[in-house]
Amino acid sequence: MPVIGWAATSGHDRALKKLTILLTLLGLAAITAATAWSGVDKVIDAVTRIGIGGFVITIIAQLAVDLILGAAWHAAFPTMSFPHLFKARMVRDSAATCLPFSQLGGIVLGIRATCRHPGIHDVAESPVEWPEAACANVVDITTEVLGQIVFILLAVTLLAFGTRANPLVKPVIIGALLLAIGIAGFIWTQQRGGSAVKRTVRFLGQHIAGQWQTTMLDGANTLQTLMEDAWSRPARISASAAVHFTGWISSAALLWLTVLLLGSRLSFLDAIAIEGVTCGLLSASFLVPAGLGVLEGAYMALAHAFGLPSSVGLALALLRRGREFCIGIPVLLLWQISEMRALKAREASNSAPEADNPGATEGHQDMPHS
Repeated sequence: MPVIGWAATSGHDRALKKLTILLTLLGLAAITAATAWSGVDKVIDAVTRIGIGGFVITIIAQLAVDLILGAAWHAAFPTMSFPHLFKARMVRDSAATCLPFSQLGGIVLGIRATCRHPGIHDVAESPVEWPEAACANVVDITTEVLGQIVFILLAVTLLAFGTRANPLVKPVIIGALLLAIGIAGFIWTQQRGGSAVKRTVRFLGQHIAGQWQTTMLDGANTLQTLMEDAWSRPARISASAAVHFTGWISSAALLWLTVLLLGSRLSFLDAIAIEGVTCGLLSASFLVPAGLGVLEGAYMALAHAFGLPSSVGLALALLRRGREFCIGIPVLLLWQISEMRALKAREASNSAPEADNPGATEGHQDMPHS
């Protein structure tokens, strides 16, 4: 039984799906071309050089970064438990990196994973309905982008000191400025754009299963109230953005560690430059599922700019994808199992009153569940 079903699609939806498929195929073609250009044997040699032990080390390091991201979310919403937010964050990231969705699809699943219902989920803390879950995810994404903008600007500054990388400085600066303008407008919408929030909710409501549409539309006003309340606490927002910035720096440390395990050398400042510029390019290509082709091209170009073989750059990208799959697939499977159990619990709780009052269902036949 699927957790979230999609409603009948319009012509616009079909066009968007076709675009997603096209971008996915182009990304896969780009990865194949990059591998061929770098030399398959060189790429395989670079990837295998790290060994199973080294790969496990990078997975552990990635989980440490994920813990920092969970702490950043908890800083903005301290009333929600850290374990719950950490698990929801893992689901959101895993969906964005492992499933054939754009980042929007990962956000939708992240909102679903944040919801907690009394009597269905076995938790002691307060329930989390969809407006609160949506608010928490949107604010967390916003504070993450705030930290990312500072990280990208730091990366561009470091990049400007490397003469070989200078051609990349201008487009990345432009991208960072556009990202800053976009996030400023997004923050204003969350604080004061009530009608814009309602239109967004209405749009999302038209593209999900019917049983969720009414719930989403009815909660639009509540969502706006929660947004305004979240942004009325600048200390929490600032703390969340600061911890997210720490998370971005930690991701650069993970890149530096991976390069070291591959047998190459890279300064930590250069690692910040490579990771920051790559993050900026991935943000600009958010419609491309999992950034297929974009990640590989960015790592190859930047690795070459900082004196590393292009095969090492491609190996970095492939190892990152392997790391994401090794973490993301189990996370999604465990979450799906948890959701199946929750749905069964809800069905059992709904059928309990009927068992107590069998006459209420007389003359009615059981309908199969979708």
